[in-house]
Amino acid sequence: MILLAFDTAQGALSAAVRDGKEELASLFEERTRGHAEALMPMVETVLAEAALGFADLDALAVTVGPGTFTGLRVGLAAARGIALSRGLPLVGVTTLEAIAEPVAAEADEIVLASFDARRDEVYMQAFSADGPERTEPLLVALGDVLSRLPLGPLVLSGTGTPLMTDILAASGRPFRTSATRPQPDASAVARMAVRRLGERGAQAFLTPPAPLYIRAPDAKLPGGRDPGEAV
Repeated sequence: MILLAFDTAQGALSAAVRDGKEELASLFEERTRGHAEALMPMVETVLAEAALGFADLDALAVTVGPGTFTGLRVGLAAARGIALSRGLPLVGVTTLEAIAEPVAAEADEIVLASFDARRDEVYMQAFSADGPERTEPLLVALGDVLSRLPLGPLVLSGTGTPLMTDILAASGRPFRTSATRPQPDASAVARMAVRRLGERGAQAFLTPPAPLYIRAPDAKLPGGRDPGEAV
């Protein structure tokens, strides 16, 4: 199975190609704008490095949020278009899952993935060391973070780590920070997607995933409609 994954949801752009066993090619760059113009050239580059074309793909994967409204639309629209044109399964992976996946944690540790959501808030989600979710994806005020955390030593990952570090240090909660990238990486998205396809089969992913909006978009379309309605 050949799977193409990409991410445009946060402050980076990445793409990766993976077969059932190993990564064949990948690219990652930090980027806060211009995802729409740069995505397809990056995808074509990783496919070329893997000596593959779109006709060789068996499945796709994409991040579904939380993230910027524009970034999510870019990635989801591109993934849906490719999947529809070729009749491919499309696996959605959240950005919080993607930054938690590469973190190495001890059996008693909890991986806390977080993004700075501005406005004195964070997106966050806790995971067991072996991957299962300990909480739902949440948008939490900084003053409420401690009350929403499961008990146990924490491993921090993501752009919210500096905020979490300040809160946890003041509370005395045991924690450490991960050295993994604080932005989602398509390599992690691809690994998770391959596992899910193996567990559930391609038929489970023939319906395109929906974006994960925890906070409503700020922008409004003409007539006052929420732009999320257009996705």
